[in-house]
Amino acid sequence: MENLPLVKNILLLDSEGKRIAVKYYSDDWPTNAAKEAFEKAVFNKTQKTNARSEAEITMFENYVVVYKFIQDLHFFVTGGEDENELILATVLQGLFDAVALLLRGNVEKKEALENLDLVLLCLDEIIDGGIILETDANVIAGKVASNSIDAGAPLSEQTISQALATAREHLTRSLLK
Repeated sequence: MENLPLVKNILLLDSEGKRIAVKYYSDDWPTNAAKEAFEKAVFNKTQKTNARSEAEITMFENYVVVYKFIQDLHFFVTGGEDENELILATVLQGLFDAVALLLRGNVEKKEALENLDLVLLCLDEIIDGGIILETDANVIAGKVASNSIDAGAPLSEQTISQALATAREHLTRSLLK
């Protein structure tokens, strides 16, 4: 368990550093204010870099942060200071590519917000409790798409019975693990 690579958080911020989708997997930031302060600080540190073609890596407050930007979205994956940068970069690329697949290549803030359910399901398929489950974008996107009854319909447009069925299915799956 000690040698298992762990992710501290995944952040998806807009071009002003505001939250789109974030997940924290450690108690390093115990309050929402601490989380928001970290997000703002890491955004300010990285916003002037050009992480558009390839992922960039930086050390920040004793964390390894890998990040990549596309359009008006900023993707970040954070690990502990001793974490392997290549593993974190692989997680970042898996997230980046899966989101691009699910948003049909239209990776921008408006589209991400309209499909926030898919983006959040993506985060759940990649990491569970800080442990990396999957980094293959096609597998991630496939699982996310198959998790909604009608892959084309966002959760907000599902009927109550469909949403309950989806929730029941997720609960059953998590109990059987």
